Amino acid sequence: MSPGNNQQAQPVQLKRGINTFLLFFFVVGDILGSGIYAMVGQVAGAVGGAVWMSFGVAVLFALLTAFSYAELVTKYPKAAGASLYVNRAFKNDFLSFLVTFCLMAAGVAAVAALARVFGGRYFQEFIGAPELLVALFFIAALTLINFRGISESVWLNTIMSIIELSGLLIILVIGGMVLFNGQADLSRPFTFNSDQAAPLAVLGGATLAFFALIGFENAVNVAEETKNPSKTYPRALFGGLAVAGVLYMLVSFTAAMVVPIDVLAGSTGPLLEVVRFGPLPVPGLLFSFIALVAVTNTALVAHIMVSRVLYGMANEGVVPRVLATTHATRRTPWVAILATTAIVLALVSTGDVGRLADTTVLFILVVFLLVHVSLIVLRKDKVDHEHFRAPRFMPYLAIASCLLLLAQQSLDTWLYAGAIALVGGLFYVVNFLLRRRFDQPLTPAGQERIAPGQD
Repeated sequence: MSPGNNQQAQPVQLKRGINTFLLFFFVVGDILGSGIYAMVGQVAGAVGGAVWMSFGVAVLFALLTAFSYAELVTKYPKAAGASLYVNRAFKNDFLSFLVTFCLMAAGVAAVAALARVFGGRYFQEFIGAPELLVALFFIAALTLINFRGISESVWLNTIMSIIELSGLLIILVIGGMVLFNGQADLSRPFTFNSDQAAPLAVLGGATLAFFALIGFENAVNVAEETKNPSKTYPRALFGGLAVAGVLYMLVSFTAAMVVPIDVLAGSTGPLLEVVRFGPLPVPGLLFSFIALVAVTNTALVAHIMVSRVLYGMANEGVVPRVLATTHATRRTPWVAILATTAIVLALVSTGDVGRLADTTVLFILVVFLLVHVSLIVLRKDKVDHEHFRAPRFMPYLAIASCLLLLAQQSLDTWLYAGAIALVGGLFYVVNFLLRRRFDQPLTPAGQERIAPGQD
């Protein structure tokens, strides 16, 4: 045996193959999901015709958060994201659990919201069926796809992103035609709901609009595969967020300009209303198909993410270890998938799109808040490479923006999110007590136990 065979194998490093151009489109693709297809109507209900202003404020707040992520991801270019930063800053297991749980809770609330969107106006173009019933079948379909296993490919994601983007470009073309033909009502995008002051209405709408921007922070998950992250990340992160934000503002301005606000606010398929009121002869079935593809893509990714988070937390012993069980042939975490589905079914049966979107945003804002505080704590931590440095006042401004958006959440949303958090807290406490009493280790890496004769 050669001496080299006695040495411990070195871990294989991930290949750094992502440049600024690829990361930019990764960020844009992450943001340009299905949120805009649903939230224009919800935001219009909160603010009135000035929907684009709420989206603008939401983009501004997202940019403040991006500064914290840009510094932390270039300082610690690892894939763990928010959990890594909080753990480094506080070295507290419960806070690390809280971040992970909030991300998971935001994911299940988002899937439930998107299931409601899927069963709404867009689906009704094909078959008239109760929204909740369609949403339940949609969740069942996501579960089956997730259980069978997903082999992600760059080409599939690219095709999905092109389809999603094509729907938004159709809306912009309609807006251009309305302006050129002199049919635009340019006063509507500057109207506000009369029941509250304009700044408060815009801020309330921004809380909902933030749902459509969630996703840019996911870029930290490819940190270890990015070339020269200290330069690449800030450019791609800020550039991608700015482009997606401008596109969202233009789409929402067009929607308010073309469609009467009461129609827009009352629709579960607001961009389909733009197609119906606009001069471009786009078949409603075609645009509805585009919207349903966008909803399906985003919801499936979120469903997969949540089930894998549960699986990983079970491997770490944070939640019951049975959730780390994998299927013998499909090699998917079927118990975690079923648990994810059960939670989503409970949420989709008890909340509408607005409440579920607000709940998603609330949990994400808690994560962002902890990330900003972690940045302040970690400022004294030195690393041996260059990294992006946000202005010293920026994390404090970002904290204020998170608190401002959290203050806009209704008592109903806080109670709803609190009930979800209570379930998660009970899981944590019960599992902690069981671990202390029985301390039964899991098989390596959460793998299922193989019966004798099957190896």
